[in-house]
Amino acid sequence: MRSGVCVPMMALVLLLSGCGGTGETETVDMRQQYHDMAGCAMEAVVSCDQEGLQWEASLRCDYVPDGESTVEVLEPSSIAGVRAVLDESTWRLEYEDACLNAGTLGSEEISPAACLPRLMSALRDGWLLEENREEWGGVPCLRLTVDQSGLQDGKIVSTVWLRQEGGTPLRGEIAVDGEIILTADFTSFSFYDTINSTQQDGEA
Repeated sequence: MRSGVCVPMMALVLLLSGCGGTGETETVDMRQQYHDMAGCAMEAVVSCDQEGLQWEASLRCDYVPDGESTVEVLEPSSIAGVRAVLDESTWRLEYEDACLNAGTLGSEEISPAACLPRLMSALRDGWLLEENREEWGGVPCLRLTVDQSGLQDGKIVSTVWLRQEGGTPLRGEIAVDGEIILTADFTSFSFYDTINSTQQDGEA
């Protein structure tokens, strides 16, 4: 059973009419590209500092909607190359090496290694709570906050700052029951379609 709450795009349009902040078309178009994507490749610095746990790592993630996604450590060098496979249907992680498992956080038992796939799932299927234009680090962004029901009935709220130019993510946060437990600062992002198109152009 998926942990996300699927919101049809027509319902999203109706919801946006009462939210204010940005235009309906802009938000719907940005979320539509995530809903329709075949997948994406991304890198980000993921960190957490809750419940006595301090953890930070630079991760690469290949995200496949409704399938298996992979997460690989780039830094720190002591565990670089360690990989995990995530099954989004159950949010189950299979580790090739236990050192990628930083434990779980909050009542929903969210692993830091699952941060990036969960943010993508939230963009695709989460229920939009609020949206507005906001700068992050001097970059004009569309800030979206979405809600997903948790497997343990906890309230999981994800906030993502998408660049107004291109709609790619710049910053992400995941909160459980009102407490931010994970943050992600994106350093690169590409949709699979974009990668395939670039490769084809280069081969021509």
